[in-house]
Amino acid sequence: MSMTPWLKAAGRASAAALLIFLVGAATARPAHAQSLPSEPIVFGDGHVTLGGDAAVTFGPQDPGFFNYTDYEHSALRMLRADLTAVFKADRHISFLADMRGEISMDSEGFSDAAAPRAYALYARIRPWADRAFDIQIGRVPPTFGAFARRTYASDNFLIGYPLAYQYLTSLRADAVPANADELLRMRGRGWLANYSIGDQNAAHGVPLVSAFTWDTGVQVHGATERFDATGAVTAGTLSNPLFHDDNGGKQFAGRVTFRPVTGLVVGGSAARGPFVSTVAARGAVGDGHEGGFTQTAWGADAEYSRGYYLVRFETIVSDWTLPIVRQPDLELPLRAISTSIEGRYKLRPGLYAAARFDHLGFSEISGTAATATWDAPLSRLEVGGGYSIQRNLVLKLSYQYNSRDGGRLRTLNLVAAQLLFWF
Repeated sequence: MSMTPWLKAAGRASAAALLIFLVGAATARPAHAQSLPSEPIVFGDGHVTLGGDAAVTFGPQDPGFFNYTDYEHSALRMLRADLTAVFKADRHISFLADMRGEISMDSEGFSDAAAPRAYALYARIRPWADRAFDIQIGRVPPTFGAFARRTYASDNFLIGYPLAYQYLTSLRADAVPANADELLRMRGRGWLANYSIGDQNAAHGVPLVSAFTWDTGVQVHGATERFDATGAVTAGTLSNPLFHDDNGGKQFAGRVTFRPVTGLVVGGSAARGPFVSTVAARGAVGDGHEGGFTQTAWGADAEYSRGYYLVRFETIVSDWTLPIVRQPDLELPLRAISTSIEGRYKLRPGLYAAARFDHLGFSEISGTAATATWDAPLSRLEVGGGYSIQRNLVLKLSYQYNSRDGGRLRTLNLVAAQLLFWF
């Protein structure tokens, strides 16, 4: 008997149990309270702090897989719950964990569940209690990029995610194309791609930067009043974060931010690490070359806020180097460039409007019959807003227009709603 139905049922039960616990813990309050609580739960003489959020997102089916994530769920059809915990051992050492459960929704309702997983799990060491300097070890927060630090639903003005952090390209770390023709056949097929070298089973590709899995390794962070710097050595790469490396290499990443004036934040990021798995690399070119097939990325971002409005801009350039096996050759590195601009305007207390425009483009390669970008360029416009029923209970609505130069579906309009609670 197949265990798949039992595993799915266990996943649904686990995710539902996490959601029930989260909401139940958050709503436990004295009888005289008039509204849902909005502060974290603190106990153990201040040593333990619990917080979390729960979001239910309803939207139509996405037959073009524009909002598909690397956990094989649609970002617009999902029930998600996070429970965060901080244990402060003393002034110098803390332990932090974030457990996340997800249930995706099909045509019959919520069905496919992912068992709760450790989104974050790390120790934070502060050698000097009075200085903004710390060392983090474990599954640590993202080092690269601006949006990577705002992936919680409470930090996202809209419902969808920027393309660089969510949209699946046709590249895979565990399987590689033998030549340009093979890669071009998967153009616009990031939701289900297969290649002749490495794992030949069809599977989803990777985004430029994963917003749904944090890095595992060591991170060092320091800050002053105007500057902030972070560096990390982790497993996997930006597009394929791992708990255990599959190629023996490590990724090096860094980020700096500068606050020159009130309301303005300017940032820059860089990362580089081996991308192709050992199995796929050996299948392509034999032993001894595993570390040479890398992902290298650069990012720049800015945020400015004043009065009722806030504007954010971010651009990311990612280069992947893959094995060259036979003609026609791939023009390496394969490059993807993402540009995103978004804004929010407060219409009145508790009510805001927001919009985001994204474009994701790719470099060209030459196949036997044609020259084209190695993946299908696409653009996304999302507009919407949110209303605070209370400070930490928000209803969001959004309209999303997707346009892609390839794939099974070229254009798609989507409307979604989300109810979000956090404490």
